[in-house]
Amino acid sequence: MNTAGSGIKFVVCIMAAAMMIMAGCASSSSNVYTYEQTMQAQIVDTGTVESVKSIIIQASNPPVAGGTIGGVTGGVLGSTVGRGHGRDVATIVGALAGAAIGAAIEHDAGTKNGFEIVINLDSGRTIVVVQEADVPMFPGDRVRVLTAPDGTTRVSK
Repeated sequence: MNTAGSGIKFVVCIMAAAMMIMAGCASSSSNVYTYEQTMQAQIVDTGTVESVKSIIIQASNPPVAGGTIGGVTGGVLGSTVGRGHGRDVATIVGALAGAAIGAAIEHDAGTKNGFEIVINLDSGRTIVVVQEADVPMFPGDRVRVLTAPDGTTRVSK
């Protein structure tokens, strides 16, 4: 049994699982609710979409976990290459490359396409809601604006 190969496979599996978990952490979708948001009454307003602007929603936390996990994985993989000083260099290069790749993956996982939706409510107020671009919205669409007790607001058709 090749213990180095088994260790590498284990570390790669851990990294892949961590990246998948990070990718699914946050959502600003009009179709996704957290468990805490269920079974709560929401205020419903109706209105007409005035304008829709495409935007990018980026996670507010800097990529840390992906870089750390990638660095450890890269270092472990690099340590299996060469001997002596060559192995040391491969470990350092592997750690740096892994950290860069892991941070980039985490950054991409925390970035989503979104809409900035301007809505003229039937009450006469105008509001702006930013959410994921998961449901097409166009000027002139009649929409419902749902506001939860925690202040979370989403637009649905």
